[in-house]
Amino acid sequence: MATSDLFSYGIPAESDFGYAQAIRSGDLIHVSGQLAFDEAGGFPDPGDFAAQLRRTHTNMDRVLAHYEATRSQIITQTLYVVDLARHAAATAEANLAYFGGHRPASTVLGVTELTLPGQLVEIAFVVDTRLPA
Repeated sequence: MATSDLFSYGIPAESDFGYAQAIRSGDLIHVSGQLAFDEAGGFPDPGDFAAQLRRTHTNMDRVLAHYEATRSQIITQTLYVVDLARHAAATAEANLAYFGGHRPASTVLGVTELTLPGQLVEIAFVVDTRLPA
């Protein structure tokens, strides 16, 4: 029988929008778009792409840690990037650094805007816990 486990940071956006950061269903963990929230739910780096990408990866790691999963168990990711032409190289460089030798399936979408003013990146992903950590 499949088990379900929700993860939330307890930040206002979760109740304001009515979502969980992640939900486990059996061996898969579906993770909502992660962005550059700080621990208190603030958004400290509007307009700073590099800082937002670093903080977004940190938040991805927080979700993984909750489930005792690793980056190498991420099987797919979708990146949403404002002004992709401007940020494509930085996105690719950060992605390679974040994953090292692991290569998940990946889609990068250029978008005109995201939820928060000054938000430039958001990353949703799926984890398969059957893969080696």
